[in-house]
Amino acid sequence: MQAQLNKILEEAKAKLSEVETLAQTEEIRVKVLGKKGQLTEILRGMGKLSPEERKTTGQMANKVRAEIEGLLESKFAEVKAAAKAAQFKLEKIDVTEPGAPVNIGVKHPLTITMEEIYNVFMSMGFSIVEGPEVETVENNFDALNAGPNHPARAMTDTFYITDDTLLRTQTSCVQVRTLKKQAPPIKVISPGRCFRCDTPDATHSPMFHQIEGLVVDEGITMADLKGTLDSFAKQLFGPETRTKFRPHHFPFTEPSAEMDVSCFKCGGKGCRVCKGSGWIEILGCGMVHPNVLKVGGIDTEKYTGFALGMGVERVAMLKYGVEDIRLFYENDMRFINQFK
Repeated sequence: MQAQLNKILEEAKAKLSEVETLAQTEEIRVKVLGKKGQLTEILRGMGKLSPEERKTTGQMANKVRAEIEGLLESKFAEVKAAAKAAQFKLEKIDVTEPGAPVNIGVKHPLTITMEEIYNVFMSMGFSIVEGPEVETVENNFDALNAGPNHPARAMTDTFYITDDTLLRTQTSCVQVRTLKKQAPPIKVISPGRCFRCDTPDATHSPMFHQIEGLVVDEGITMADLKGTLDSFAKQLFGPETRTKFRPHHFPFTEPSAEMDVSCFKCGGKGCRVCKGSGWIEILGCGMVHPNVLKVGGIDTEKYTGFALGMGVERVAMLKYGVEDIRLFYENDMRFINQFK
């Protein structure tokens, strides 16, 4: 048995000197020291030896085991170090090599326009409120003083879900919700998507964005409305911008007006953008109708207010010279990347 032990030790040394991987080293460990390994088989057969031989052979077997375990431990460390060095060499990074170009995103022009409008109104103390896109007929029409015969209530103009619910045609219904929930003073803008039965073309879309404004407090007059919107126009389009108001009709405001701004492309001299007039229609506005204030239980003898509404797409088209509203929704990166 002692000769066998010496043979096992010499063979283990020879094989370990040749291995290069962890798997090969583990294979030798199992072959020699495993449950069915060569050294284990010899130890199991020691019961057949005489007491004297068993003692001598046991001592030698323990010595051989200890030596082989030492060789294995050393080989495992050597192979692991070699594998790590090879991995480092394979994964070496050339820090002087130029990096791959990164495609930096850009905000959508409608998002840019809306944020510019938010910033102007928030600088004047307005808060932002939002409401659902699926609205009640009451909030969208009745509470806004639009009677049963108003043309906007026709099936050809509005997307109805049921007889009592619809996709909102304007964000003015958020003003109604605010009047019902909040006591004066009120100073808010309400942005969001709206929907109308329009056939898509260069200036119409069945989905579009609006921003409405509402101010209710004691002593609010048309002068406050004009001053607020004049300041808004100058901040959005430039300090040289002039404004004018033309009489109009909206069921939820009285008196009502449409506001024009001097053309920011030609300075009011007349060009293709303003169609030679020097002015561009930008939004509708007016003093809140008493019937609308009463919806929120507001004392119309004590409080007055003004409201305004503008289409975000229209402002963006005018400001950036976009001639087709459909470009905002086609997701063509060639168009969107122009706004970097």
